[in-house]
Amino acid sequence: MATFLLEVGTEELPASFAKSALEQWRSRIPADLTAYVLNSEKIEVFGTPRRLAVLIHGLPEQQPQQEEEIKGPSAQAAFKEGKPTPAALGFAKKQGVEISAFELRATEKGEFVFVNKVTEGRKTPEVLAELIPQWIFELEGKRFMRWANGDLRFSRPVRWLVSLWDDQVLPVSIENDATVVKGDRRSWGHRVLHPEPVTLSKAADYPKALASAFVQVDPALREKSILEQVKAVGESVGGKSEIPGDLLSEVVFLVEWPTAVVGTFDESFLELPAEVVTTEMVSHQRYFPIRHAQKSDALLPYFITISNGDPAKSEVIASGNERVIRARLSDGQFFFKADRAIPLADYLPQLETVTFQADLGSVRAKVDRIQNNAQQISQQLNLDASTTATIDRATQLCKADLVTQMVGEFPELQGVMGEQYALASKELKAVATAISEHYLPRGAEDGLPKTLAGQVVAIADRLDTLVCIFGLGLLPTGSSDPFALRRSANAIVNIIWSARLALNLRQLLLSVTEAFARTFQKSEGLETLQSQLQDFFLQRIRTLLQEEQSVDYDLVNAVLGEADPDYTQRTLEDLLDVRERALFLQRLRSNGVLANIYETVNRATRLAKQGDLEVYILDPSLVVHPEHLQQASEKAFYNELLELLPLTQESLNEGDYGVLVAGLEAIAPTVSTFFDGEDSVMVMADDPNLRQNRLNLLGLLRNHARALADFGAIVKT
Repeated sequence: MATFLLEVGTEELPASFAKSALEQWRSRIPADLTAYVLNSEKIEVFGTPRRLAVLIHGLPEQQPQQEEEIKGPSAQAAFKEGKPTPAALGFAKKQGVEISAFELRATEKGEFVFVNKVTEGRKTPEVLAELIPQWIFELEGKRFMRWANGDLRFSRPVRWLVSLWDDQVLPVSIENDATVVKGDRRSWGHRVLHPEPVTLSKAADYPKALASAFVQVDPALREKSILEQVKAVGESVGGKSEIPGDLLSEVVFLVEWPTAVVGTFDESFLELPAEVVTTEMVSHQRYFPIRHAQKSDALLPYFITISNGDPAKSEVIASGNERVIRARLSDGQFFFKADRAIPLADYLPQLETVTFQADLGSVRAKVDRIQNNAQQISQQLNLDASTTATIDRATQLCKADLVTQMVGEFPELQGVMGEQYALASKELKAVATAISEHYLPRGAEDGLPKTLAGQVVAIADRLDTLVCIFGLGLLPTGSSDPFALRRSANAIVNIIWSARLALNLRQLLLSVTEAFARTFQKSEGLETLQSQLQDFFLQRIRTLLQEEQSVDYDLVNAVLGEADPDYTQRTLEDLLDVRERALFLQRLRSNGVLANIYETVNRATRLAKQGDLEVYILDPSLVVHPEHLQQASEKAFYNELLELLPLTQESLNEGDYGVLVAGLEAIAPTVSTFFDGEDSVMVMADDPNLRQNRLNLLGLLRNHARALADFGAIVKT
């Protein structure tokens, strides 16, 4: 068994690409080796800003011998009067075998020629030499570049290549016009701490040899080192380091030998909102803030930067970073003071000059649409006058901070500064909070709005974006979603679920799309627009139930229906109900109750398709004629459906589906007798009256069960 090393040395790679490239290799390289029948004991991928590497342990010297059974021509075509025909000779030549190697075997289509072909495995280094260029240049990423005079494209220019098969150099090269990079045993150490080449004796030495040259090639070990150092530095100044996950992930791929360096800034900057200071540190400078150990909302006048330089020069590095942060925070201090000199409401006219989208007008026009949406939501929720007034004022001011100097410099602070400036302008605290909250959630890991005003404005804003962008025909496609419409729809659904808002989303979509059509003269495509939005929300609800609520896919299908207009309408009119039904079904599956009723209801559902009973009918007295009930089992079935009716109605009215399930459990033995007992009936009887009656009995049971879910969509487990 051998160890193979591939290292691709480059100019400094973007952190996002380096991380992505390693993730791609973790998936692709094992798959490629499996495809080439090359088993390995262990695969390690490494990466820094200047290199991507893979170390594969326990590779065989060559592929195993391959045996393949190949079917040839029919015996009739292969032999005439016992002699091989041209067809047989051609097949033998193509497969590299003698006629004597043929085997005649019977198949469903007659007797055919077969050969067992044995192929010797190729040498593993030979296979790797083919795969290496694919592993490098089939990596996906943004903004690839050309270098030298060639046509090769990569994230950054490739400067060296290490390819070792144990202690031997594997001959492989990258040709980029006149520039050729050949596989070698020579890597390079840290650009500052060890700017000399590192000669590797054998592949397995790689991590240790690079560490001796001040390069920690393992991202996991670099992350661990950064975490430990950042936490320790924070404690050393009497605070607690704030370590945002995204920042940590990025910094890991900005350095090869991390050193935490602490810097300070003037305490006067702490008078700024903490979000201003941390945004400047984290988003712009890649610094880690330090908060007060006991008061997490209070910052200390320190920051931590992760240096890739000489640890002995940490003071110099800190001094340079301090000058940068001082200038940036001074700008923030100026913006904050200048912005607060003007009441927030006075910024509204300037929103006329800010374009929301070229075909949709200004942000000021968007604010008007948000207000209209919020008013409809308030009416649906039957909110009191005071809460409605708070929401109306919050929607009026929710985008005003976009034209302030602070948000112009720090766009990440939109909403945050709106809250600060609203408070400075003596607006109600509830209004200020809603302005900030209406942007939540900003990302997948973010929290949701907590106040009712914030929730309403957040939904109203996203509804406008979704309807308007869909109205222009700019729907998300594949992974492309430039307006983050999936995230907007997810946010609306999650806010409704989390806050338990009794909103009729279907009615909102209808009214908002109608308003859009009137404003932008898109009336001829109105029905298509409404259908697209409904389908889009159904897709998001389906995804959220499966991925975030952990409901099995078939149970999600059962509550949403599959191309079922009744379920579509029900889902969009009551999002709380569809979530409760999905979670309830999952619990029924877990505790075994679903299995108790599944067979009975599912069998009835399948047979009911032979009839024509409308799915909304629940009352047996309307569609079943007692005089046509001949056998005891169908009479019992009818009577128990009468008893089930009030239970189903209670479940629909109260949302307590346990009552319905108890009724379905109670009726199950009677239905089983109806199907298979001594007194069983022939559903598809010759007499049309009997047949219709019995199909209606089954249709009624299906309809009652549909109050919970479409049992026909549930998969037996």
